[in-house]
Order: sequence, then C-alpha cells, then structure tokens
Amino acid sequence: MDYRELFWILAKRDIMVRYKQTIFGVLWSVIKPLVSAFAYVFAFGFVGNLAQQTDIPYILIVLPGTILWLFFSQSLQTISLSIVVNNNLVSKVFFPRIIIPFSSFFLGMIELAISLVIFLFFCIYYDFFPDYKIIFAPIFILLAYIAASGIGLFAAVLNVRYRDIGQLIPFILQFGMFISPVAYTSGIVESGKPHLYKFFVLNPVTGCIDGLRWALLGDNAPFRWESFTPLLIFSFISIILSIRFFRKHENSFVDYI
Repeated sequence: MDYRELFWILAKRDIMVRYKQTIFGVLWSVIKPLVSAFAYVFAFGFVGNLAQQTDIPYILIVLPGTILWLFFSQSLQTISLSIVVNNNLVSKVFFPRIIIPFSSFFLGMIELAISLVIFLFFCIYYDFFPDYKIIFAPIFILLAYIAASGIGLFAAVLNVRYRDIGQLIPFILQFGMFISPVAYTSGIVESGKPHLYKFFVLNPVTGCIDGLRWALLGDNAPFRWESFTPLLIFSFISIILSIRFFRKHENSFVDYI
C-alpha cells in the first residue's frame, strides 16, 4: 500500500471515530468552543471585570484564544497518544510510524474551521468585520500545529515506554491553559505584571494566540514581536529535534507495545 494512501485512510478513520456513536456528532465541534468561550467570558469578563477594559465585545477577545487553545491542546494530546492508541497497527504492519501522529492533522483542521465560522457569526452579530490581516491567520494556526507536534512527538515516543506520559499530558494542558492568554490578553499581563511578562511570552501558545488575535481583531490586538519571535524559534527547533528523536526510536516501539 502506498504510504500516502495509508495516511489518508488513517486521517479519514480518525474523523469517523471521533464522532462515531455520539448523539450530537459534528455538533460537538460547535458546542465545545462555544461553551468554553461563554464560561471564560463569565469568569474573566464579568466576575474578573476584564470586559470593561476592551473596546470590543469580550466574546470577540475570548473566541480566538479559545479556538487556538483547543486546536493546540487537542493536537498535542492526540499526537502524544497516537502510537499507543494504534498499537495493533504498529505491531503488525511495517510502514513509517511518523505517518500515525500526523494523520490527526485534518481532524484538528475540521474542528478549527467550524470554530472560525462561529467566530465570524459573532463578528456579524456585533457588526465587527476583520480587516485584511485575516489572511495571515493560517500562519499562526500552522505554527500552533508545528509547536504541538514538536512537543507531541517527544511525548508519543516516551509514552510507548512510560505510560505515565499519557496521564501527565492532560494535567500539563490543564495548567497550561491558565498561563496562556486564552481568556485574557497579553496586554493585561504586560501592564499588570511586567516582571512576569518576559517569561510569559516564552510560552509558544502565547505567540500563537497573540498572532491569531492580531489577524482576526486588527487594531484591537497589537502584533507582539516579543511573543512571536520565541514562537518561531521554538517551533523550528522543536519540530526538527522531535522528528529526529521519533525516527531514532520508532523501530523499538514493537518491543514495548
């Protein structure tokens, strides 16, 4: 079988498995970002009074962060568990194992596309229209996937031998959401905690969310080189090192599965 054909088969299977035997099916791709964004607006916007510090409806600030975070976290989690979840395939068929983690890319893109439609719906509702910068949005989405893959491939290899990694990743992601500008802006950290801001921007998710907000919200979200530069460096280095690490250990997977 051609490896590209196998890639498409795995990608199609991942999409079908995600929604198989669910009552709401693909509607979960609408429910998850919508419910998460409303919860963040209530907690941070109204209870935390952050909504009064923005010139546009707070839901428009929160949605790009929520959309990017869900895409990043789900991609990272799927990639890190991909080899163990497909242990039958890995142990019985010979093919480049690197195909498995990357086959989840299209599942993430479908859910992200649905989430962006939700964002555009709210833009129309509030008479807010993104400017030309929206054409740069795919750059930050792609960088988010590269950053997630850079971490996920290391985790996927380690998870084959140490299943603790599979338990650790959800915990790290839960903590990571609060140190990423998902429900608030980087500007709030910069003005309120300037001594922490220089560390805050080192988080690659910060650069992704800052960039997507700049692309979708125009003048309401400034471009931040201080978070974009660490994101570029991290994405480039991590994806190269993680692929080399994965290829070096892929032949040993069958010994531990």
